[in-house]
Amino acid sequence: MPILDDRGHRIVSDAVAEAELSTSGEIVPVLAETSDGYHDVALVWAAAIAFTVMSIFAALPAPFLDFWDRLVGGWEHEWTTGETATMTIALGLVTFVAMWLIQLVPAIRLALVPGPVKEQRVRDRAIRHFKVGADGRTHGRTGVLLYLSMQEHRAEIVADEPIHEKVEPEVWGEAMADMLVEIRKGCIAEGIAAGVRDVGAVLAPHFPRRDDDRNELPDRLIEL
Repeated sequence: MPILDDRGHRIVSDAVAEAELSTSGEIVPVLAETSDGYHDVALVWAAAIAFTVMSIFAALPAPFLDFWDRLVGGWEHEWTTGETATMTIALGLVTFVAMWLIQLVPAIRLALVPGPVKEQRVRDRAIRHFKVGADGRTHGRTGVLLYLSMQEHRAEIVADEPIHEKVEPEVWGEAMADMLVEIRKGCIAEGIAAGVRDVGAVLAPHFPRRDDDRNELPDRLIEL
């Protein structure tokens, strides 16, 4: 299901066309629902919790075993080493499966992903899309990708090397801030459009539009 409707796409497309009137740079906005499934992180959580439960059981087996005896009939018996080991493994497997099933809910899985991991995955995904869709595809290598990942609440700006040489990464901060102000209000298209206009303003002094300049990349939002 699309994140933005036709009106939202028009707002972004118009902003790209307007921003590129003053610069030879090519701005490519990309909107993604999420940048990764984070199933590897879910696997680590499931394994970590399972081993934690097994370790607690191994350190303090008596309360668990007494509870199990009461649960199955109330008669206590002498647990052998083999039975205790089996119970330890079974408890670990049950915990692992339960934790994995809980994380099948996307919101829970994403909430358990550490912030630095989200940041790195979003950055990696933005770079991959830049290499496929914009890297080196313009005459002067003046492509800029503005990437927004909704579920992670993160945005990235990736630029061709000639732009990177002239524009410090910190300069993109204003574009990011203006974009996020609107997005926090629920105005996604308006936020991306604000970021696009700011990117255009940053590019214009370094890469002004030439008389023979032509549009090399589509002026539209790419929604993943």
